[in-house]
Amino acid sequence: MKKLMGMLVAGILLAACHNNPDNVKTAVKANDHRSDSLANKESITDSGAGIPSRQDADFMVKATAGNQLEVILGQLAQTHSSSPAVKHFGQMMIDQHGEGEREFRGLAVTKHIILPDTISNKQKKEDDDLQKKSGKSFDKAYIDLMIKDHKDDIDEYKKAVHDANDSDVRALALKLLPLLQAHLDTVQALQKTTGS
Repeated sequence: MKKLMGMLVAGILLAACHNNPDNVKTAVKANDHRSDSLANKESITDSGAGIPSRQDADFMVKATAGNQLEVILGQLAQTHSSSPAVKHFGQMMIDQHGEGEREFRGLAVTKHIILPDTISNKQKKEDDDLQKKSGKSFDKAYIDLMIKDHKDDIDEYKKAVHDANDSDVRALALKLLPLLQAHLDTVQALQKTTGS
């Protein structure tokens, strides 16, 4: 197991040496190799009990990157927004999605799943686009992105609750799903009150 993890870490580091690596894609690939290696071990039962599926690992990678993005954009809201309500929502994203990321990282350690250290290249572009805005222009773009992002997240978490192979992955998705729905409800109300 140590040799496998060492090889995966080396692969991630090698990938990081290339221009603009997408750390989310790198983590997905590393987990694919991990799943293949673990599934081929004779000590693993035929059912793969105790091993999260590739789908479970992919969900955890995407959820972690999503939490990271929410924190980064919440920090951006603190400096680019003109609205106290938007800043308050941004701080809630920092606090609650930061905690969500910590929960996923803790579970990943016990499940031997590799998670990204940074957001994906697509998410970096969303961050870059928002950094160019300020005031009401920022507020509208940020709120629109938070609505879209939380709708997408809710769909992913519901899928994990229904389809996850690993009971701990399923339980964490189930635990965090109501929080995501509350975030969506809050930001949709914010959209109405700010006229964004």
